[in-house]
Amino acid sequence: MSQDVENTRIILENARARGTGATIAAFIKLSGPGWMQGAITLGGGSLASGLYLGVLGGYQFLWLQPIAMILGIVMLSAISYVTLSTGERPFDAIKKHVNPVMGWGWVIAVLLANLVWVLPQFALATAAIRQNLLPNIFGGDAMDANTAKIIVSSAIMVICIIAVSFYHKDNKGQKILDNVLKLLVALIVLSFIGVVIILLTSENGLDLGVVLAGFKPSLSIFTTPAASYNEYLSATGEQFSKYWSNIIVTEQRKVVIAAFSTVIGINMTFLLPYSIIKRGWDKSFRSLAIFDLSIGLFVPFVVAISCVVISAAAQFHAKPAAATVLELNKENVTQHHKYFGRAKTRIAFEMNDRVAFDALTQDELFIKVNALPLADKNMASMLIKRGAFDLGISLAPLAGKKVAQYIFGFGVLAMGISTIIILMMINGLVVCEMFGKPNDPTLSRIGSYIPAIGVIGPIIWTGTTAMWMAVPTSMFGMVLLPIAYFSFWVLMNQKKLLGDQMPQGGTRLVWNVFMGTATCVAIFGAYWSINSSHLIRKEGYIAVSLFLVLVVITHFVRKKS
Repeated sequence: MSQDVENTRIILENARARGTGATIAAFIKLSGPGWMQGAITLGGGSLASGLYLGVLGGYQFLWLQPIAMILGIVMLSAISYVTLSTGERPFDAIKKHVNPVMGWGWVIAVLLANLVWVLPQFALATAAIRQNLLPNIFGGDAMDANTAKIIVSSAIMVICIIAVSFYHKDNKGQKILDNVLKLLVALIVLSFIGVVIILLTSENGLDLGVVLAGFKPSLSIFTTPAASYNEYLSATGEQFSKYWSNIIVTEQRKVVIAAFSTVIGINMTFLLPYSIIKRGWDKSFRSLAIFDLSIGLFVPFVVAISCVVISAAAQFHAKPAAATVLELNKENVTQHHKYFGRAKTRIAFEMNDRVAFDALTQDELFIKVNALPLADKNMASMLIKRGAFDLGISLAPLAGKKVAQYIFGFGVLAMGISTIIILMMINGLVVCEMFGKPNDPTLSRIGSYIPAIGVIGPIIWTGTTAMWMAVPTSMFGMVLLPIAYFSFWVLMNQKKLLGDQMPQGGTRLVWNVFMGTATCVAIFGAYWSINSSHLIRKEGYIAVSLFLVLVVITHFVRKKS
């Protein structure tokens, strides 16, 4: 490894001597950790949040994820700066220079996030194969659903285990895995660029002026529905306009939080420093590390997710579904169950009597749903939860059924597999750190295989549910994110740790402004995540309060001793 590091250092020195062009070319060739970050962030959570941002807010939400990514890259750059400047393992650095509770809270949070996040990834990858790529073999009409899910998800698990095994080998194995991840990220990006090309070349095309205007930031999404709904909302009347507006705003907040969380998850804050350490990089590689994050993380993410938002907005935003003109009955309710569910909540609101509503028979509900004003039917149909597979189906008339399904199938499959691989790698690193045995091959493998529990994901979550469950999963991750952000913000200002490598003057001010902003946004997102979770709001506040009390007690005990 030391010889490989020295060879890399020589390549960089020679490239810098030849000028900017040669340096950039060398950076691209030597990049690696940034592509790992890109592989994990371009997962089911990002796909789900991008999809629902487009469905709920249209093009007006295009600015959100690029801004979130910029803040995330600031934090990741700071993490790499601290790690490369000191050579100290971050878990030890946080325990020693910040707070032991914060250090343990960080690694435990990463472990939990891995196990929670891996479930929807398996579900999405399995659904992509069964619904898009090989429906004639594993689809509902060809094989029993549970049997097909078990076979497909088990095959995915084996593929991911084989891929992760390269990471546990020598430097050559790491390079192979780097190239595999670059290929998967490229496949994801190209798939969704292809979707936008289909829309651009369709008969209706895209209004590029309106699309580009969506990159202008606006904070109104936390308080008001997207402007595209105004006409439909006013048609429902004052009483029910407020009802639908509250639903839209509540879901906008949830998806915004999920979008911020999936851009930079807490497990990404763990992966970056330890993947850098594993490569043997030091402070002479700081510029490479920051460039690596830009080329491997920022560019692929912004391009791919912007394409997802544009596609979802073009096909679904503020567009009533055909179900609104149908008479629902026992024969067709299964096909339109999502619309039926939305319409029922509107009826329950109007009745304002939960006991009476629960006493209604299904036939009575059909009568009430069919009797709703068209304006309310339109709102119910516009707000049904859709998945990536719905988007693939909606594009079939524009590109042909097979082309549309394969584009989405390959894109979603690549997202799922790349994220599973990275989550397994992170888990191996986490387990080694928790036991205080860095690079222990046995512990690393055991830790890597724990996320294989995600193989049950397709059984738990199915269809569109698999897509939507990535949103609350990401909200869970958002609650944990401030632990990492605050810890590294403190480390960046630790003279005892960084010594003469600590930023000074204006540079330090800039770092602190950006890191402080990112940390405050993370704390705000964590608050909204807990506050929006009505079922566990009280428990969430209690858990956070207990954690903070432990941090304070530990701080004063250490200070006294």
